[in-house]
Amino acid sequence: MTHVTGPDGQPQAPRLPHRARLLVVAAYVLLAAAVGMDLAESPEWTVSPVLATAPVLASIGTRRPRVPLFVGLGALALVAPLALADDEVPMLVHLTSGFTVLAITSVSTANVVLVATRERELLESRSVAEAAQQTLLRPPPERLDGLRVAVRYLAAAAEARVGGDLYETLVTPFGTRLLLGDVRGKGLAAIDTAAAVLGTFREAAQVESSLAAVAGRLDAAMGRRRPGEEFVTAVLVQVAGPGRAELVNCGHLPPLLVRAGRVREVPAPVPQPPLALLGLVDDAYRGQAFVFERGDLLLLYTDGVTEARDAAGRFYPLAERLAGMPETAPAALLDRVVADLLAYAGGELSDDAALLAVRREQ
Repeated sequence: MTHVTGPDGQPQAPRLPHRARLLVVAAYVLLAAAVGMDLAESPEWTVSPVLATAPVLASIGTRRPRVPLFVGLGALALVAPLALADDEVPMLVHLTSGFTVLAITSVSTANVVLVATRERELLESRSVAEAAQQTLLRPPPERLDGLRVAVRYLAAAAEARVGGDLYETLVTPFGTRLLLGDVRGKGLAAIDTAAAVLGTFREAAQVESSLAAVAGRLDAAMGRRRPGEEFVTAVLVQVAGPGRAELVNCGHLPPLLVRAGRVREVPAPVPQPPLALLGLVDDAYRGQAFVFERGDLLLLYTDGVTEARDAAGRFYPLAERLAGMPETAPAALLDRVVADLLAYAGGELSDDAALLAVRREQ
């Protein structure tokens, strides 16, 4: 559920769906009709116990405790006129109704206070997490040593969770190096892991001549944290010599290469494990050279893109949709992909998604 805040920064209740609002209104109408009938009809029966539903109805869709409190007190005040109108009903029934209304009013008010407090705490925690994430994920420059670069990050709407997708672009003595990864998990723990990966990459990419060695440093850093408890899928790319590039894929989705309107994957020849799991296979990461010519566009992405589903439950066909998009500039292309992805998924994603597009211009 998406939490809405008011001008004062306090959480507000989400707007009720149309059908739910109709049901609440219908309940109020029935309650009013029952009270009216009670006042006009026989003094031998009463509906005063039904007044206990009033504060419950008032607590639906609000984060203001005074709403169920005032409605409950108003319902309590109606018990006396009903007791006078229904003088043949035992007074014990009316007293019981009054105490019931008072008890339900207290419970409904307390529940609104509890929900509002928890949502406020969640909002504060999420704000801190988002601020930390935005600090870590620095926007890359549009132009980077002969490359044109663009990044788009989409936070999942469902539950408004903060995820662990990460990216970085660096100009190093060995060429331009790119990183895009996806941490297993969500929230502050995922951001903490992403910070460790980014920090290690920013240091290792400047001193390690081999891209595979950079990946090895990332794996070692992850392994020193909580071995076996977390891992990161990642793809590293190095653009150096004319028309050439190198890829190290650490258990991540293969990048897509767009050339002259055609889209193909850049697969790793041998599957390699995610970061923190290299020790399980007792091996080392290996780089793979591939052709990356002037005018080519390389797209790195996380599984939040390809695992988005339409109303029929079908996954988003990224490569197929990409082939039909005429845009060649990375920023324009990613804007088109994002719009198409959200329309395909019905406006919401179930997981965070990151896209990094790089076009070679020299």
